[in-house]
Amino acid sequence: MHEMGIALEILRIAGESVPDGARIERVAVAVGELSAVEPELLAAAWEAAVAGGPQAGAALEIDWRPARQTCAACGEIPERVPGSWLRLCPRCGMPLGIEGGGELDVLRVVYVEDAEETDGEVA
Repeated sequence: MHEMGIALEILRIAGESVPDGARIERVAVAVGELSAVEPELLAAAWEAAVAGGPQAGAALEIDWRPARQTCAACGEIPERVPGSWLRLCPRCGMPLGIEGGGELDVLRVVYVEDAEETDGEVA
């Protein structure tokens, strides 16, 4: 399960973005439909990655980002079933493009330092 490696990398990035001795409360990540990451597996891997360590109990918030199929002539094509892809527009027959859905980003890290919660944006 490659989600464990991703969870460990998220934990590393989050740990580097907080001051020494701070405890991570939660980490928000964007996960795109095309990123080949299963949100449920990532959440389980995160729980295992933080269990028993200094960041035990830190929450992972997953912001799911769907991909969109678009037609140059018709615009966005919402008719597809999630997880399935059309090659041609069902309205006009033109080839479709895909926009978005490739995200896999740490968005925000919230941590506690000296009993004070701080919300930090990750660049």
